[in-house]
Amino acid sequence: MEKDLDKVVDEIMATPQINGCIVADHQGLCLAAKGTAHVDSAGIIVALSEQACKIQPNLKPPTICLETDKKLCLVQRHGTITGAIFKLKP
Repeated sequence: MEKDLDKVVDEIMATPQINGCIVADHQGLCLAAKGTAHVDSAGIIVALSEQACKIQPNLKPPTICLETDKKLCLVQRHGTITGAIFKLKP
């Protein structure tokens, strides 16, 4: 599984404008992190996703977009895995 996850993360990192990627399990344990994504942010990303899911609990988990002047952070939960992609604005 580790090799498959690393392959997916490498593919994401090869995308233009992407400068970081992190994947965590439902407990906030970092499974993979590359680029500007820091391992310590895994728990925060999972907690943020869990809170967003409470807004409309009967729907699929929302995609969260955190935005600054120069960067975007997209957070998505799928089952027990949560991922975040850090992207430079075009």
